[in-house]
Amino acid sequence: MALSDIEKSFIYEYSARLLERDMLTNQLFAGSAVGRNLRSLVLGQPVRAQTFTNPFEDAISGTLRADAGATRQAARNVGEAASMMGVARTGVSTITGALRDMQEIIDKINSGELDGSSSVVQGDYNALRDKIVGTISGTDFNGISMLDSAKWGTSQIGMDGKVFIQSGPKGGFDISFHAVDTPSSGVAWADLAGADLGAEGTRANQLGYVQALASEMDSVQSMYRSKEDSLHSQELALQSQAQILDNAARLRKPSDPGMTLEKLLAELILKESGTIFDSKG
Repeated sequence: MALSDIEKSFIYEYSARLLERDMLTNQLFAGSAVGRNLRSLVLGQPVRAQTFTNPFEDAISGTLRADAGATRQAARNVGEAASMMGVARTGVSTITGALRDMQEIIDKINSGELDGSSSVVQGDYNALRDKIVGTISGTDFNGISMLDSAKWGTSQIGMDGKVFIQSGPKGGFDISFHAVDTPSSGVAWADLAGADLGAEGTRANQLGYVQALASEMDSVQSMYRSKEDSLHSQELALQSQAQILDNAARLRKPSDPGMTLEKLLAELILKESGTIFDSKG
C-alpha cells in the first residue's frame, strides 16, 4: 500500500528526530568531555562546562585583531618618523639662531657699536660658525645623521638622505632630509670667517653669506615643521583606525563568545517544550 504524503512526512521528521537525539546522546554520554561536564552539572560539582566556539567567528575576529596590531605598529613607525623630523627641525632652528646672532654682530660693527678688527669680536663670530658646524655633525636620531650628508649611505639612510618608513604590511614611504652641510646656495660654512669683519668690503661679503644661508635654513626649517605636523596627523589617523579594528574584533567575538553546555541544554529544552512567546509570531 502506498504511503500518503502526510505519512511520508511524518516518517521522515520522526526519523530525523531520532537521528538527532541519537547523535546528541552519543556526544553527551559516550565517555566524552561533554558527557563528563554534563555529569558534573547534574551532580552539582564545581566543574565548568565545556564551551563550544564558532571557528568562523574566531577566524574573522583573529584577522581583525591582527590588522589592528599591524596598524598600531604602523602608527608607531609614523610617530617615530615625526620625531625624526622634529629633531632635524630643532637642529636647523639652532643653526638659524646662530646665523641671526652672526648678522647681529655685523650690524653692530656697521653701526659702530663693535670693532670688527677686535679679536674678541672675531672670536665670537667664529664660535657661532663652529656651533653651526657642530650642530650639523651632531644632529642624529638613534644613530641616523639627518643634516650631515657625509654620514649618509648606510643601512638606515640612503645616499640621497631618504629614510624608509614602514607604514603598512605591504609597504611604506620615504622621508627626505636636506644636506645642510653643503648648502644649495653655494656658500660654504667655511666661508664664514671672523677675520673678514675688519674691512668694510669683506664684511659686506660676510653679511651676504649670512643672509643667504639664513634664508635657506629658514626654508628648510619650515619644510621640516610642515612634514612633522603631517606625520603627527597621520599617526593619529592610524591610531584611530587601529581602535576601530579593535572594536570591530570585540563586537565580532565578545569576551565570552562560547556556548556552554548549560546554554545548549536550555536551548534544546526550549526547542522541545516551546516558549511563552512564539518568536515567529
